[in-house]
Amino acid sequence: MERMIKRHDLIILGGGAAAFSAAIRADRNGAETLMIDGGTIGGTCVNVGCVPSKRLLAVGDQFFRVANRPFPGLHLEDGWSAEFRAVIRSKDRLVADLRKAKYAEVLASLKDVDYVRGQAAFVSPHEVKVGAERYEGDKFVIGTGSSPTIPPVPGIDKVDYITNVEALSLKDRPDSMIVLGGRALGLEFAQMYQHLGTQVTVLQRSGRIVPEEEPEISQYLQQYLKEDGIEIHTGAELLSAEQRNGRKVVVARVGARKRTFEGDELLLATGRTPNTAGLNLPSARVEAKEDHGVKVDSEMRTTAPHIFAAGDVIGKPMLETAAAKEGYIAAENALADRGLKMDYRAVPHAVFTNPAVASVGATDAQANADGQIRCECNTILLKQVPKPIIVEDTRGLVKIVAEAKSHKILGVHILASLAPDMIHEGVLAVKHGLTLEDIIDTVHVFPTHSEATSSRPSHSSRMRTSSVAAPCSRARGGWSAERKLDLSETTRTRHTGRAGRQPKSANWVSEAFRTCSE
Repeated sequence: MERMIKRHDLIILGGGAAAFSAAIRADRNGAETLMIDGGTIGGTCVNVGCVPSKRLLAVGDQFFRVANRPFPGLHLEDGWSAEFRAVIRSKDRLVADLRKAKYAEVLASLKDVDYVRGQAAFVSPHEVKVGAERYEGDKFVIGTGSSPTIPPVPGIDKVDYITNVEALSLKDRPDSMIVLGGRALGLEFAQMYQHLGTQVTVLQRSGRIVPEEEPEISQYLQQYLKEDGIEIHTGAELLSAEQRNGRKVVVARVGARKRTFEGDELLLATGRTPNTAGLNLPSARVEAKEDHGVKVDSEMRTTAPHIFAAGDVIGKPMLETAAAKEGYIAAENALADRGLKMDYRAVPHAVFTNPAVASVGATDAQANADGQIRCECNTILLKQVPKPIIVEDTRGLVKIVAEAKSHKILGVHILASLAPDMIHEGVLAVKHGLTLEDIIDTVHVFPTHSEATSSRPSHSSRMRTSSVAAPCSRARGGWSAERKLDLSETTRTRHTGRAGRQPKSANWVSEAFRTCSE
């Protein structure tokens, strides 16, 4: 006798941020829902992403700062050490607690959501199979996440490399490590291990680290990471990888030279690939993009009208909070046809090094790319802001991109120890179309790092040339690809072919937003 297949209002594939957000919305809509999860409940972020990596970054940072940069009057005569295995065990306990509280217990509270463990694959537009079982659904949300990308380096398949997954659970701290990749993932792990005592070498293919950020941020961050002891090589063409007596060996062309790098561990941090390979998308008439991500529109709808997708599985930006918002939109549109749309214009992102990077909105180059918008950029180093001076950490800068005439804020870009917490004022400014004057008119707490978005520069601010490059995008009058700016003082640049007039103010609190008000 043929067994009846139960039909659900909604089937969610995945168990991470996007999937859980969709499940919560489905439960609140009273929809009979099935979640099919082929990974560890909670997905990447809580298990092998944001949570454990930020824990280890915090531990490493505290260890490194106290051991190397204590405040005057603090003495460490008794020594300062780190027990690596104890650090990993404490991270594991944190992950287990948060996985239980934020995912397992939440799932148990959703009365209309059933849960099945296993890898799902479509067999038709309205049916999936998990092993020998089959499930039918009226609507679907795909939220199967992503996995580490393995770069096509000759010989890499014969090397015992690690990815972020293994790097978070090593039994012993390696003495040396090679990191392939100089974007967020690679730099966070590089600094994490460098601070815990590993000698780290970073190989980055492009001409600068974090190449999507403003050039000033890339250059200053590279300088700070090198001061921490990290060896960084940009413009590196990877030629081969091999393993010799347990050590990992990478050959790369850096500039005109062929160089050989050796390390106890080889960490691959060259991006992530959407998990679509095993879904059998063609059977559901769902199309994928060149990056293997599911193709969706602004309502998170795929090429099959009843199937939606959210999170890493659709490709960039691959951010936990963006995934949760996408999952919310996908579920609401699938079940209630609300027509909600995802707006990425004001989605912030961060790199949790120290100092950290946080950005939202358009960069200088993006704002001026089509020549239709005349922008003015303002950059200031934190050495002119009181709070960083007080706590003796003036590393970093704030850069604001705004329309020159209306002063509407188009982008905010921060390099600072507290950058991920500082960026949210910029997020609101970009999202709601605020002007520089709107921010200036807002009273800020003193002393805080966030003041770097509200006061004007001192009378001494001026332009000078140095070895620090700031971007000058296409604009009327013609600009070269880069100009050399001294960012030791507040700088103001209009895209007209010359440096802008510097404001005259007695206010000693130097803040980037104030610059444009003059």
